[in-house]
Amino acid sequence: MDSNFTSRPQKLSSEGIGHQNQAKLVLHNDDVNSFDYVMEVLVEICDHSMTQAEQCATITHFKGKCEVRSGSVTEMRELRYKLISRGLNASVDN
Repeated sequence: MDSNFTSRPQKLSSEGIGHQNQAKLVLHNDDVNSFDYVMEVLVEICDHSMTQAEQCATITHFKGKCEVRSGSVTEMRELRYKLISRGLNASVDN
C-alpha cells in the first residue's frame, strides 16, 4: 500500500482555497421596521423560510445583530444593497 494514502480523511484548514472570498451578511437592529416587514424582506431577498426569517428577526432584535447569510463577497454586497434599499440596516463582514 502506498504510504501517501490513509484510510482517515483529514480536515482542510479554514485558510484553504475558496475561503479567501467568503463574507457574512449581517442584519442590524433598528427601531423603525416591524418584525413582519423584516421577515418579509428576509424571505424575499435572502431566500429564507418564514421560520428562519422569524428566528433572524428575533435574534437581531434581542442581540442587536444577526448573520443572515454567507457567501462570496460580491454576492453579499449585492444582497446588502438590496436590504438597505428596503430600509434595513446591514453590513458585510469578511
